[in-house]
Amino acid sequence: MRLLRALNRALVRVETVLLVVFLGVMVVLAFAQVLMRNVAGTGLLWADPLVRHLVLWAGFMGAALATSEERHISIDAINKFLPSRARHIVKISTSLFAAVTCYFLASAAWVFIQDERAAGGELVLSIPSWIALAILPAGYLLIMIHFVLNSAEHMGALVTKTDSTET
Repeated sequence: MRLLRALNRALVRVETVLLVVFLGVMVVLAFAQVLMRNVAGTGLLWADPLVRHLVLWAGFMGAALATSEERHISIDAINKFLPSRARHIVKISTSLFAAVTCYFLASAAWVFIQDERAAGGELVLSIPSWIALAILPAGYLLIMIHFVLNSAEHMGALVTKTDSTET
């Protein structure tokens, strides 16, 4: 269980750093664009598409972080009234279902990336479009990993509670 928690903490650190970098670059580029347009009457042609794609990257990093903290979109109305053991069972089953769903979404995104790569389109500055869109399968895989880790955490809590009540 310690290894899983350490893996989760390491993933969260990397995701946090990436999110901060993405948000920082987005703010700097957006501010530079506004400044250049208002002062010099020009701008960076590549900045707007890059900022749009960074929004996608930041969104997936934020979603992965929210999932790691179990703060993703969920309906907790019934969960609040369940006993602790049943709550863990519900969290395990919903986390595993969400992980399987993320796996299928990542698989579909991977096919999309392969199609983009075959098409050979470019985003900006000679960056292939498939690189900018690589966050789609990677993001779903990160979210899937966090759902699996959350499920394992609840399984551990369920076993610990069961073992402590039996002794």
